[in-house]
Amino acid sequence: MAFKLIWSPNAGLDLNDIVTFIAEDSPSAAERFVRSLFQSVERLADFPESGRIVPEFDDPVIREIIHKPFRVVYRIRNSQHSVEIVRVWHAARGVPEIR
Repeated sequence: MAFKLIWSPNAGLDLNDIVTFIAEDSPSAAERFVRSLFQSVERLADFPESGRIVPEFDDPVIREIIHKPFRVVYRIRNSQHSVEIVRVWHAARGVPEIR
């Protein structure tokens, strides 16, 4: 059975900021980016452990997939059978802030 995908409020804000920034130059590029990012994230419903463990946290439930130049950081919640997208973090910003 597939895991439920949940977007945290912070991840939603991150994504909105990114898309708004890209859309300033090219609305079509922003749309392509979102579509591509969602395709990358959707596979986590079936393969929640497919991302790597975030090296800075060294916690097997906090993982990430890379969608260049962004790190999509997520938390596996086995007890709730869900994957929570925690942040969409630009790689140049350093360590993702996770609460």
